Amino acid sequence: MTTFNSEAEFLAAYNIHDYPVPLASVDVCIFTLHQQTLKVLLVKRKDYPHKDRWALAGGFIDIQQDTHLENTALRTLSKKTGVATPYLEQLATIGNGQRDPRGWSMTAVYFALIPYVELLQTGTELSQWCEVNLALNLDLAFDHRQLLSLALERVRAKVLYTLIPAHLISSPFTLTELQRAYEIIMGHEIEKKSFRRRLEREQVLNETGQIKQEGAGRPAALYTLKPECAVFNFKRQLEQLPTTN
Repeated sequence: MTTFNSEAEFLAAYNIHDYPVPLASVDVCIFTLHQQTLKVLLVKRKDYPHKDRWALAGGFIDIQQDTHLENTALRTLSKKTGVATPYLEQLATIGNGQRDPRGWSMTAVYFALIPYVELLQTGTELSQWCEVNLALNLDLAFDHRQLLSLALERVRAKVLYTLIPAHLISSPFTLTELQRAYEIIMGHEIEKKSFRRRLEREQVLNETGQIKQEGAGRPAALYTLKPECAVFNFKRQLEQLPTTN
């Protein structure tokens, strides 16, 4: 057994590859609202393993340029969509010897919420927005169907007490557009007056002074989310509000 006289001497001689090192990656469930449905970004794998199967956006950690895990997630998101500043939240860290046929693998799972954008296609990689219910029925690569299910569960739970649906639609938005974003994720309608009283009581939106014509009705005011309310939590869950029949 080698004896070292200092920590600096120990570190100079240390080789991380003297011990088994797991594969380390980041996977991102990128959600958007499009055509009145919640969609997730899927990428068709161009290499083995699981060649030609759909997968979540993700990749290995680049220790040369990723100073922390969130950098990997942001880099992945920017590469796939061109969006640099999304709503991004870490969901879980999962690792075992079965999820990747190449060996023991661990991944940090994030979810991101962005307004709909046309995807940035490259000559070697195909990506698409897919309805979440359809994606959950696909034979996704690795354990990505389970990761997507976890992310969807988290998003639907947070909708009940946060403002995260505002990150799925373009700003500024009308109150009708914001309410519809909630309803699409929750899967049912919510009572309009109660929803608007909730927003007014907490003062979480800024009125822009602009208006937008919605159908044949009166023009609707446009709003933005107050920056300090991006991670705002309501005192009462939305599911306790009365719903329409």
